[in-house]
Amino acid sequence: MQLTSPDATVLTTPLRVLYLSHNPALIRQQLCGERLSHEQAVPLRDDVSTDEITPVHIMSHYDVTLGDFAHTGLRCECEDPIARRALRQAGFQVLVAGRRYGKGSSREHSPTAEKLAGVQLVIAESFERIYRQNADNIGLFTSTDFALLARIEQGETITVSDLVRGREDLAASILLAGGLLRWGQQFLAAAHPPGAASSYKNVSPLKGHQSGSPRQDAGPQTLFEKILSRHRLPAPYTPELPQTGDGLFVRAEWRFIHEYYTGMADTLMRGALGEHFTLQRPEQIVVFEDHTSYVEESPAHVRGGLIANMHAMSRAQRDFAKRHGLRMHRTLTDAEVLQDDGSNVAGISHAMMTEHYALPGQVVVGTDSHTPHSGALGCVAFGVGTTDMANAFVTGAVRVRWPESVQVRLQGQMHPGVTAKDLMLHLLAMPWICEGHGVGKVFEFTGEGIAHLGTDERATLTNMCAELGGLTGIVAPDLETVRFLKERRGVDFLIEDWMHSDENARFAHQMTVDLRRLQPMVARPGDPGQGLALSDLAEHVKIDIAYGGSCTAGKREDFDHYHEVLAWGLKQGLKVPEGVQVFLQYGTTAVRDYCASLGYDQVFAAMGVRILQPSCGACANCGPGSSTDAAQVTVSAINRNFPGRSGPGQVWLASPPTVMASALAGELLSFEALQRRFKAHGESEQTQR
Repeated sequence: MQLTSPDATVLTTPLRVLYLSHNPALIRQQLCGERLSHEQAVPLRDDVSTDEITPVHIMSHYDVTLGDFAHTGLRCECEDPIARRALRQAGFQVLVAGRRYGKGSSREHSPTAEKLAGVQLVIAESFERIYRQNADNIGLFTSTDFALLARIEQGETITVSDLVRGREDLAASILLAGGLLRWGQQFLAAAHPPGAASSYKNVSPLKGHQSGSPRQDAGPQTLFEKILSRHRLPAPYTPELPQTGDGLFVRAEWRFIHEYYTGMADTLMRGALGEHFTLQRPEQIVVFEDHTSYVEESPAHVRGGLIANMHAMSRAQRDFAKRHGLRMHRTLTDAEVLQDDGSNVAGISHAMMTEHYALPGQVVVGTDSHTPHSGALGCVAFGVGTTDMANAFVTGAVRVRWPESVQVRLQGQMHPGVTAKDLMLHLLAMPWICEGHGVGKVFEFTGEGIAHLGTDERATLTNMCAELGGLTGIVAPDLETVRFLKERRGVDFLIEDWMHSDENARFAHQMTVDLRRLQPMVARPGDPGQGLALSDLAEHVKIDIAYGGSCTAGKREDFDHYHEVLAWGLKQGLKVPEGVQVFLQYGTTAVRDYCASLGYDQVFAAMGVRILQPSCGACANCGPGSSTDAAQVTVSAINRNFPGRSGPGQVWLASPPTVMASALAGELLSFEALQRRFKAHGESEQTQR
């Protein structure tokens, strides 16, 4: 295989450019054939999410049909201007948008759908890490160079060098090769273990382009840097001492995948390697079925006629796992639980990794953006796309870009009723994060405040680093980590001397949060970054659905909060108002069993809550708890509320206690405010008597 010449023409003119304007009318005009300039189209849509590029309910498609659905979920001023097949039929080769393009999940379906719809280049002010890496891996070009637009409008030829200018050597070489699987088969067929000698030469694939100067001495390091350095694999176009922005490959102790990606990954590997390929270290691969347990009750899948596709997707995963002898965890439906002998251990993939597999100092990668969940244990955990995982399966090497780190120093202790979810909604609303400065970075949570948080709460912090735009989140292991591993898993873990950030380790940015000043938070519908203190919410927001669950809020400590609020309400004689639906979904079977052992399930039943078995469920628009009508309002403990994420309605994000308090009140309300309201109501009745 030869790399494409950097001077080769990639985009042939004339090119049709679609500006993803904030104004839906301007998008429709372009789809009908009208050409706009950049100036005419602004402001452009910021924060275009992967949920909008490829809505989750169509992800059972991973063939050419996927191109029909590109951008069908794009929301502009409460409208969806791009219909099914519209992008493909209009014949656009270039898409243009604003900041943080491709934020959200690790689904490679998004750039794949765009490419299948005829798109060759996406230009945006900035890109989310996983989306851009996925685009590289399939040969879809991305650029932040808006000067290309003028050249395109003038009919100039655009070359490979134009499109990879400013990219690190590894990304450029992968694009020049036409994608990661082709690149990996030449250079990573037998990835070297850490410390092994390498014959590779770090020659730049671009004329005149030099890698950053390597450090002669690594010096003080963060915990993340120490772990990544210990797992680095020598490979071409990667430096021996990586600097910020350099691409490299690492060895992971654990690689995991779930049903939305396995069939697609298998198809990719068969296409590149034939039918009889070998997986590297199959004993370190875990397969999860965690999205499809309630698909028959998923309004989006039923309405779209996709149930058969979803079952076929699950069968493809089961066949793959059986063929390669991989360990697999499969969630159960309500009916199957009644027949279960108790031996089934299952749940949401990244929550399961923390409960059963990950250990401090390890590297964990999975096909889910919330893989950083396990960073709560002091390991490096991050999400990747389908091609990255397929390549990791057959080469053992995982692609990553050396990031900068952000230190989040926590001071004091949170008041009762305030949780890690409130802290994350607070961080997400900070201007520095909203402006996209956290994209691709590592967030390390430190300070005296971290000692007051259990591992479940720490997992909420690291999990939602995906919403911050980060590569991952991490907490250095301590006595709480040792307790968790012993109590939950029976593991006697000894923290090694190196498992911390050095005193003078470099952080690109530092943030300090006084936990004593935090209040219950909510985030307005449309984006997790639209947070505000609940006490500052001026309007009364009536709710139709209250949903507690997901990886972020389906852990033991989360269910402690759900139970506390509902048990208080039961004691006071409160009931869920007529017309309000309440759902609680366990994150794992261990959480379910914990709740049963403490009698929580009896309180939930008494309050009319529908209990759901472990699964991603409504968080991924895959089951009960999703809205069915645009007029419905949901308060949810899930991690993101992008348009269409949990149905067509409006989703407010909140913490577990706020979700249950709102369920009892029938409107957005914190637990403390509900208690005050009840007390005031009781005192008023006594006064009247």
